[in-house]
Amino acid sequence: QVQLVESGGGSVQLGGSLKLSCQTSGHTFSRLVVAWFRQSPGKERRGVAGIDEYDVTHYDKSGLTISRDKTKRTVSLQIHNLKSEDTGTYYCAARIGGGAGLRKEEYPYWGQGTQVNVSS
Repeated sequence: QVQLVESGGGSVQLGGSLKLSCQTSGHTFSRLVVAWFRQSPGKERRGVAGIDEYDVTHYDKSGLTISRDKTKRTVSLQIHNLKSEDTGTYYCAARIGGGAGLRKEEYPYWGQGTQVNVSS
């Protein structure tokens, strides 16, 4: 059973940067495809970045960097030049193998989420 725990959320000012981290366990890390999703207030959860087992990345928007640390078994998401629309709960999701698509239906494993609030 894959387990995911997000960290790194908080309150950040407009234009700032933030790094979120997803700690994984329960499966061979090299086989995991991991994506980050954001759910803003009143909106559906949508994928913003993904990375597959070959380190191929996929982004929904600019200003993001997703990366894997094989030693720590973590997948990080850096958000640059934060805007108000970046506010929301960020979830880490995973599946075994396959490309780094950004459809939430493709991911059976989810973390509890970490909140990001962008303020002026």
